[in-house]
Amino acid sequence: MRVLLRLLVNAAALWVATRLVPGISYTGDGASLFGVALVFGVLNVLIKPILFLLSLPFIIVTLGLFTLVVNAVMLLITAAASDALGLGFFVNGFGPALMGALVVTVVSWGLSMFLSDGASKKEAQS
Repeated sequence: MRVLLRLLVNAAALWVATRLVPGISYTGDGASLFGVALVFGVLNVLIKPILFLLSLPFIIVTLGLFTLVVNAVMLLITAAASDALGLGFFVNGFGPALMGALVVTVVSWGLSMFLSDGASKKEAQS
């Protein structure tokens, strides 16, 4: 259940990024967006820890701001994988990827906070 919820949050965050950030586009249907979210999630699990470890000195020096660059790279990798799979998700360069990473991070954080509050209230009532 938690994985499905995370997939929905990622899909919503990616959709918001396509609407707000010029240079990020999506040409598929709703089912393909879940495919893009799945690719994004799998890449975040497999590749992001490696990128994070390799960029740890930069993250420390910039007090964590370099994490946004790592997230932008993850968005670019997701776009490349989605293009290879024919899912219709495109990012036109590093600038849109950086802005998209910011949008995806904020939307994911907000939705996760909203959903975890609901889960906490539900558990407290039990």
